Amino acid sequence: MQLHYKMSGQGRAVMLLHGLLGSSDNWHPLALRLAASFQVFALDLRNHGRSPHALEMDYSLMAGDVEEFLIEHRIANVMVIGHSMGGKTAMQFALQFPHRVDKLVVADMAPRAYAPVHHKIFNALLALDLSAFSTRMEMEAALARDIPDLVLRRFLLKNLGRDAAGGYYWRIPLRALSQNYPQLCKPIGPERPFAKPALFLRGGSSNYVNAGDAGLIHELFPRAEMQTIQEAGHWIHGDQPEEVFRRLIAFL
Repeated sequence: MQLHYKMSGQGRAVMLLHGLLGSSDNWHPLALRLAASFQVFALDLRNHGRSPHALEMDYSLMAGDVEEFLIEHRIANVMVIGHSMGGKTAMQFALQFPHRVDKLVVADMAPRAYAPVHHKIFNALLALDLSAFSTRMEMEAALARDIPDLVLRRFLLKNLGRDAAGGYYWRIPLRALSQNYPQLCKPIGPERPFAKPALFLRGGSSNYVNAGDAGLIHELFPRAEMQTIQEAGHWIHGDQPEEVFRRLIAFL
């Protein structure tokens, strides 16, 4: 699968992987800053952004997509940074293709199973009759009952496109994503431990990574450092961009 990507900068290769229902654009501000020191590749994972659509989706397949990307672009190895779903993809990639990864950074995600808390979001988006709306603001209002967080609603609606007649459509295959969502909630598949440096950043106000996750993280990533970004939720690079950038530069 030929993944869509954005490249900037020169130097050692750094790869950025986004979260569920996001895209490479989510990393744009941080990618620009990292590009002053590295060659940065921000990828759209399968079924996201402008990358191809597929009926099947799990972390082993997505790790394979990343490996195919490196082969296609003749990149020997990378330092990989992933957030949320992209964090699990990064972990799977490091475990599945350890010779390709020099360093691993995971933003607010653990390798364990997670409860399927996004079903309500998928159901709300699938129930939206796009032909009934003429503006995004109307859709924001229509989604307010099921998705009360305005920032989240606007983030989700970034996946909309407009056709030549001015009508809205989803750029992403929402139904395929919803059907594969249970696979994305599963833990990372068993592989031999990743023995190279790894950094796990968690948001101090997030519940995605807790003290009980440390054992599994160190079992799979024995050289992992675990650091907390205070006053940050799950979107740590959005909530505390300066602090996240500082930690990344120090580690990379």
